[in-house]
Amino acid sequence: MHKLIAVAMPANEHFVGVLEKIWESGDALLPLDGRTSKESTRALLEKMRPSELIDPSGDRIQLSHGIPIEEGDAVVVATSGTTGEPRGVILTHQAVLASALATSKRLEVDPSRDHWLACLPLAHIGGLSVVMRAVLTGTKVTLLERFDPAAIKEAAVGRGTNLVSLVPTMLKRVDPALFRRVVVGGSAPLDELPPNAVMTYGMTETGSGVVYNGIPLDGVEVRIDERGQIMLKGAMLLRCYRDGYDPKSAEGWLTTKDLGHIGQDGKLQVEGRADELIISGGEKIWPQAVERVLKEHPKIQEVAVTGVPDPYWGQAVVALIVPIDIDDSPALEEVHDIVTSRIAPYAAPKRIFNVRDLPRTNLGKLQRSTLAKWAAELSSV
Repeated sequence: MHKLIAVAMPANEHFVGVLEKIWESGDALLPLDGRTSKESTRALLEKMRPSELIDPSGDRIQLSHGIPIEEGDAVVVATSGTTGEPRGVILTHQAVLASALATSKRLEVDPSRDHWLACLPLAHIGGLSVVMRAVLTGTKVTLLERFDPAAIKEAAVGRGTNLVSLVPTMLKRVDPALFRRVVVGGSAPLDELPPNAVMTYGMTETGSGVVYNGIPLDGVEVRIDERGQIMLKGAMLLRCYRDGYDPKSAEGWLTTKDLGHIGQDGKLQVEGRADELIISGGEKIWPQAVERVLKEHPKIQEVAVTGVPDPYWGQAVVALIVPIDIDDSPALEEVHDIVTSRIAPYAAPKRIFNVRDLPRTNLGKLQRSTLAKWAAELSSV
């Protein structure tokens, strides 16, 4: 009977060796995030029910009440939990191999000359998929324990890493010219990308990005259902969740909670999460579109937009702003005018609030559920 083994080791060459040994024994790996609290880690272990834990020093600890895995399971990865409790996504060896081969083909990876840099957290699919893809294709990989622009530059210049996976917030702090290819994912699409970068669309359930710059990887099918939700199908999709629930249809389609459409150029255009859409006075408003406009305001460092219940409009648009200078933050009229001129009057925030920072996950994603709670609490005052 094969086991699920939780691994709390830092991101280094020893982690790669542990992954390979776990796979050789027929077991599956559950990566843990060393940056989270002990309480969060304990809750995750109770939910995922691994049989063994490998601590940061490499020692093995037997755990009670472990639940075995099925033959062929390779990893269990917890979802990021931006809108609720994380779920354990089970990816099989067949799935991770399909992902590794498809992504490597699209990026034209040559194991004899290419070298991956893994600097995203290994507890998330964005970081773990880099390591798995390198192992499965025989491509060299260097791991960093945390995101550090100086260390990334040293890895590229001193060690020859030429492939890297980043999220948008990281891309802003790294010179993309240091790499042959930069894979960007984990957040809303960027308006502008460096010529050597690709914007990916995917999720933990798809084993990493499955659509590159709007074009599905080989073996991946995309369609839009009657509600406008993106549906995905391919060999790299999850087998099921750790609790046994399989979100795929009988035909193998995974219905995401993302809304999108296929453009005239045949490329997938992702509009946003279905539960993020704001409907105010009957008008549909995407918070990301308003955020992109407001980020151009010279007084705004960061901004997030959400909707709060409103007796007249149904929902009212609210903006939470991190100003560059708290003593010189933009007035509501300024915010209203810029959004009205660039989008439409109905998309303009009806209230704004200055905050010190925005709620984000470890990968830099906005925690929209927390954001909505903040906005509702501030609006009620």
